[in-house]
Amino acid sequence: MNWDQIEGKWKQLTGSARERWGMLTDDDWQTIGGKKEQLIGRIQERYGIAKAEAEKQADEWSHAQKQSQPDDHLAARL
Repeated sequence: MNWDQIEGKWKQLTGSARERWGMLTDDDWQTIGGKKEQLIGRIQERYGIAKAEAEKQADEWSHAQKQSQPDDHLAARL
């Protein structure tokens, strides 16, 4: 799933993101708002990791969301 889609579906996806990065606070989640750079920055800050590692984690998570979301055109047929 690309980050424009993630930003549009952020409220639905926040639960999955909270499971992945449990150290982020409610304020962090509100600030992030589905924006990749905000998420990367908060992951770096809370977990004390390099930007490249935080970006890798965010990208892996976003790709996993694509796999877990049903295809919109298939859902419309059901």
